[in-house]
Amino acid sequence: MCVGDMILCMRTTLDLDDNLFRVLKRQAAERGVTLRALVNDLLRQSLQQPARGKKYRFKWKVAPRGRILPGVKLNDRESLFDLMDGL
Repeated sequence: MCVGDMILCMRTTLDLDDNLFRVLKRQAAERGVTLRALVNDLLRQSLQQPARGKKYRFKWKVAPRGRILPGVKLNDRESLFDLMDGL
């Protein structure tokens, strides 16, 4: 009841994945609410959550006398695993 509650409603069309639609319909039925009410509630909850912080970015720090051994490639994960395993 958008008009009766003094809330203006906007009608729109959304394309949902079939699997997502089925999950939403099931949850709406389990909660005893309409699909519209469930989607509105989930969207409100999502928008009220604080924005996620910046992604963590690792920065290499090397001790003053530290050094990287010859042949070690820090951007090659497989070769680092081989070195750690003693291959």
